[in-house]
Formats: sequence, C-alpha cells, structure tokens
Amino acid sequence: MKSSTSIYTLILIAVLGISCAHSQQQEEYVSPQGYNLKEPERYKMEDDLLEISGIAFNKGDNKTIYAIEDEDGKLFYGHPSDRMKAGHTKFAKHGDYEDVAICNDRVIVLKSNGKLYTFPLSEIKEQELSNVHEHKDLLPAGEYESLYADDAKNKLYVLCKNCDDEKTTQSSTGYIFDVLPNDSIKKAGTFKIEVSQITKLTKDDKIKFRPSAMAQNPVTKQWYIVSSVNSLLVVANQNWQVTNTYALNRKNFLQPEGIAFDSKGNLYISNEGDEFSRGSILKFTYFGKR
Repeated sequence: MKSSTSIYTLILIAVLGISCAHSQQQEEYVSPQGYNLKEPERYKMEDDLLEISGIAFNKGDNKTIYAIEDEDGKLFYGHPSDRMKAGHTKFAKHGDYEDVAICNDRVIVLKSNGKLYTFPLSEIKEQELSNVHEHKDLLPAGEYESLYADDAKNKLYVLCKNCDDEKTTQSSTGYIFDVLPNDSIKKAGTFKIEVSQITKLTKDDKIKFRPSAMAQNPVTKQWYIVSSVNSLLVVANQNWQVTNTYALNRKNFLQPEGIAFDSKGNLYISNEGDEFSRGSILKFTYFGKR
C-alpha cells in the first residue's frame, strides 16, 4: 500500500507541476512595440505622494514632472528621480483629484466629479494660489480620472471612468474641449472607446472597462489608456479604434493611476502605494520599432 500511495503521490506532483508550468505560460506579459514593460526604471515617491494619481510634463520636457495626489488639492513638481524631492503649491481644498495636464502654460486639474481647475504654471512657486479658475458643469454626471492636453491644437481630452449616460451602452465616452486664451474652456466634441473592441482582444466578454489615465504617444500618435481596475493598458489609433491591449503585471503595476510621455516617446506610468509600498513612477525607455 505504501508503494502504491507513493506512486499516486508522484503522479499527482507531476500533474500539478505541468499545470503550474502551463499557468505560468498563460501569465506571460507582453509589451507595446518599442517598450519593455518588464524592465522599468523605478522612482519611489516620498510620503506626500503615496497616493499619486496623475502626472504630466510641460511640452514633453522630462526635466520636471508635475503630479497630483487624490486628497489634498496640491500640485507637486520636481525632477523625476528616486525619492523625488518635490515642491508643491496648494490650489484647492481637500478633495478627490485624479489627473493633471498642462496646456500652453496653464495647469489643468481634473476632479473625480468632473470639475476642472486651471491656474498659471508661472505661479506654482507660490505656497498657495489665489488665481485659480474652477470650471463646473462642463461634463455630465459621472466619475472621471483621465485627462490629456494637446498644446499644438489647444485641445483638452477627458475620458469618463463610469458615467450615468453609459449604463445602456458598451462604450466609454470621451469629451473634447478647446482651451481658450481667456482661461475659458469650450466644448468641442466627443469620442468613444468601444468596449466590444477591448473584449475581442482580451477574450473577456464580461469586462467592464474603467479607464484611469490617458496620454498620446508623441512619436506614434497612438492613444495609451490605463485601467487600474482592469490591470490593463489599451492602445488605440488616432481615430480611437482599439488596436491592442496589454495585461499589466501587478508585480510592477500595483495601482496604475497616471500616464505621460516625454518628447522622446519615453513612457511614464505612476502607481499609488499602499501600507507596504511607496507610490512610484515607472519609466519605460522608448527604443523604437523592434
């Protein structure tokens, strides 16, 4: 009996070993063309940016990165590096701030309820800003986390995470605005990310797409959209047609909430921290077509 039991045990171990190997193969993560998402340059944030929720560059200049976290109404700025020494300025009261963009020397911050805050980039050395413009009622009711500004076109793009008008549709709605010289923001159109295109590529018919950040690649002009809830990076062409999806490994991407590119096409993704890990910014160097 002991001999027979040992044989069964060996067979079981062999089967489990094959199963685990197959599982590891299934969990192999791939990267967008020109990047290696497995090998980031990691910048750990100080305590003030534990809950870093949005990042941006000014005209693609990677000497200074601008960031917000989702509680205190402060804009942080500093050279991206390990334990980044960041200055900050207070622009609003305590609230849930999700993303930041810069358009022709104006800082634009997105609150989760769809409110936008704008103020001059030139004044951020002040401890607290007084010249802040709050923009209400530009966006329908919902939850928002994704913001991107196009300097050359004076356009602003906002993508809804979870909106009331999407309950009967299989798409994520985006909104386009003109950023005008008089510090006003004017509606200029809409766009959609069709969830059916994502489900086809991920082979997950039950997916509920919840975008948390977006940016346009300055080299390829593709749109890169991060969804923290889905652990997913979605790539779309200039017409918002989804062309690829990439599963994000939680080992590197604890909670991806921000995305930006510098002028050379290098990709940066920020991650909120938790009780065990610091907030971080991951840099992925662009090496061109493979």
